[in-house]
Amino acid sequence: MTDTTAADTALASRPFSPGLMGVVAGETSLSLVDGERGRLLYRGYRIGDLVERGTYPAVANLLWTGDWDPGHRLPTSPIPAAVLTALRALPPTTKPMDALRTAVSAWGASKDLPYPPTIDQARALTSFSPSALAAFARLRTGKDPIEPDPSLDLVEGFLYQLNGVRPDAATARALDAYFVVGAEHGFNASTFTARIVTSTRSDVASAVTAAIGTLKGPLHGGAPSEVVDQLAEIGSAEHAEAWIREAIDRGERLMGFGHRIYRADDPRAAALRKVAEGMEHRPDWLENAIQIEDVVLRVLAEKHPERALKTNVEYYAAPVLMGVGLAPDLFPAAFSLSRHAGWTAHVLEQATDNRLIRPDVNYVGPAERDLPA
Repeated sequence: MTDTTAADTALASRPFSPGLMGVVAGETSLSLVDGERGRLLYRGYRIGDLVERGTYPAVANLLWTGDWDPGHRLPTSPIPAAVLTALRALPPTTKPMDALRTAVSAWGASKDLPYPPTIDQARALTSFSPSALAAFARLRTGKDPIEPDPSLDLVEGFLYQLNGVRPDAATARALDAYFVVGAEHGFNASTFTARIVTSTRSDVASAVTAAIGTLKGPLHGGAPSEVVDQLAEIGSAEHAEAWIREAIDRGERLMGFGHRIYRADDPRAAALRKVAEGMEHRPDWLENAIQIEDVVLRVLAEKHPERALKTNVEYYAAPVLMGVGLAPDLFPAAFSLSRHAGWTAHVLEQATDNRLIRPDVNYVGPAERDLPA
């Protein structure tokens, strides 16, 4: 074996974890995702307490600054003319995630954002994006966008700009709770993408644009709308057990159950279920969903006693999002709006102690060789 071949073999034998599973790629003070014990903490605070006693603007400010101010406000903001022109140019068949990604990119181009990112930039982008998504949702149906109402906080303002009427308190509260549980979740794929972009000293809009593109993938952000389809296919709780057993036997994935990280209960699911059950105008099929959940958990425990397959956040995100009147194709984009707080907080954290994220790779191609004559 030549020295070159020996060196190549040594390089190729380094440990490799597909999908970076289990690889510690950084440190963060923003959230603790404890999958074994079913805990989610934002800067040390339990997610259930934040849902019960906080608001999305307060949680966003907590992530950005580390300070808990329950009275913090964050209204939606106007759309720059250049961004509105870009949104008007999109065909009505455009996917909402594509429209939101385009809007954030155009917003960044109109702002000429300097590096390093600032908390003011994070606030500005987080308050702009709901206005952009609401505007696109109206434009695609032939309606004019609605200017933001500065007297309304972000979630209320988004619903107002989307529907043209101020939401009732219970509806706004339900969506606000969804935004709180969706705000931050460690080094998930989209958040890690945002940090990679920031590590190159690019701007916050570029980082969030890339994060939206990552969240668009069905393995990351599409599950709540698929839960709606699944519940419709099951029909009633009486048919649930037979449907679930057949689906498991076919090797199909049950949407809304199981999680790559959580091996105990998903604390976000418990918080959202409580909110969903308290909705004044909750969907008629919510009680059906609760009954189906009980059947699914019982069958999963019987079929897979070796695995802890629990209800995840997407299962109860579906009734909350349906209950506040969002069309299913807006669900991933609404998730993106909620995750803006976490994405931008990670951008700020990455920039504070930055090092270019550049992992290594094992080469598995042909050995060194000469070109043929």
